[in-house]
Amino acid sequence: MFESAEVGNTLDKKVYARRLEQARVSLLQAQAALAGTRFRLMILVGGVEGGGKTELARHFLDWLDPRGLQVEAYGDPSSEEDERPEYWRYWRTLPASGRGSILVGSWYTRPIVSRVFKRIGEGDFDRALDRANDFEAMLVREDTVLVKLWLHLSKKEQKARFRELEKDPDTAWRVTKEDWKYSAKYDRFVKVCAAALAKTGTAAAPWTVIEATDRRWRNATAAETVLAAMQDAVARSKKAVPPNAPDRPKAPKVSVLTRLDLSKTLGDAAHDEKLLKQQARVAWLTRRLRKEGRSLICAFEGVDAAGKGGSIRRLLSAIDARSARVTAVAAPTDEERARPYLWRFWRHLPRLGHVEIYDRTWYGRVLVERVEGFCAAVDWKRAYREICAFEEEMTESGIVVCKFWLQISPEEQLRRFKSRTQTPFKQYKITPEDWRNRAKWDAYQAAAVEMIERTGTPYAPWTLVEAEDKRWARVKVLKTVADRLEDELG
Repeated sequence: MFESAEVGNTLDKKVYARRLEQARVSLLQAQAALAGTRFRLMILVGGVEGGGKTELARHFLDWLDPRGLQVEAYGDPSSEEDERPEYWRYWRTLPASGRGSILVGSWYTRPIVSRVFKRIGEGDFDRALDRANDFEAMLVREDTVLVKLWLHLSKKEQKARFRELEKDPDTAWRVTKEDWKYSAKYDRFVKVCAAALAKTGTAAAPWTVIEATDRRWRNATAAETVLAAMQDAVARSKKAVPPNAPDRPKAPKVSVLTRLDLSKTLGDAAHDEKLLKQQARVAWLTRRLRKEGRSLICAFEGVDAAGKGGSIRRLLSAIDARSARVTAVAAPTDEERARPYLWRFWRHLPRLGHVEIYDRTWYGRVLVERVEGFCAAVDWKRAYREICAFEEEMTESGIVVCKFWLQISPEEQLRRFKSRTQTPFKQYKITPEDWRNRAKWDAYQAAAVEMIERTGTPYAPWTLVEAEDKRWARVKVLKTVADRLEDELG
């Protein structure tokens, strides 16, 4: 792998100055052109210690307009980051369309260091690299220009670089005990890094390995690599994008939804008794979340007017208001549209001990966006896998995920629509969009069936709720949450 670093290449000052001057002008032009497109730039600077990662990041700030760039240096996780899935820190710092970021440290750091010091085995290491590949593939599909640079030094040159820095009082601080600790395991680092680069150097996100002994060669090669990637993206942005088309699948005659018994009901007395009992269980169990190092997400989807709001209110009243939050998902804002689809959901993930309740969710991509043609077919088709990966990361980090689909009949929906229209304090609940969606009942049901079948997993199963009777639905939701928490917390 590191043979591709072209060992021994150097540049004299005049050649370097000429190449860099040409590259800098072109970089600024490409950056300005990229700012007006749907693309974002991410420059990942990795490599051996002493290779000049931070120095190169500073150069990029000089070569490019820093107003359109952000530098992200990922060290040890903060307490806020440590209480959420590992990739939360990367998702929340993704740049918007037209902007860029320089990453010093990345999602490769933890698995490589952990493997070098034998804190994880080969299987866990491979799974971490698979996750990195999936993340990068998503970034590229979501219009990210991802440039991965790896700065390589020989063992001899690394030690010489450290000693050179230590001799100068102004730079001695840059060499730490940890650097020498890593240097002592140089051979193992190289072996592990070579395996990582071989597995994650994909067609969509290849590595550029740069021999960093000569700083001028390193700088010129890095600048020209980034320039080529930006120019390619600008050229692609000029190509016409075909318009999205709605997908209206046909609902199967028999499905997980048609088999639901919508005749289930609860009388007033039974409802009141059962509701209080389940709310008490939820109250007790959610108070245990922090102690057990866990958190909870409740995701609500379902037919319009199925009673999601009422179920959420009964659930919320059982939880300490200081540790619960409801996120109502509507059409994405400009800020959200400027980033990958799942960004707006990642940023709201709860801390340990907290509860996040979603009224509508990340499943909008395979429901309303699919049926209404708000995204391309390729986007909603790949979303199933990306959503399952998202939920798997949540559960691995300690989040209990409860997903609900509330189902009613078309006849009951019509009755509730009319009731909302005629009741002044309910009129805000009914919109022209609800009536338009009702006209596509079969398409939405078919999309929901496929969604449930493809995203119901052992770690994040769907609970289908018979919601014709609101009382039955509310109790079932609360009981499901309590049962899941009991199973997870012991």
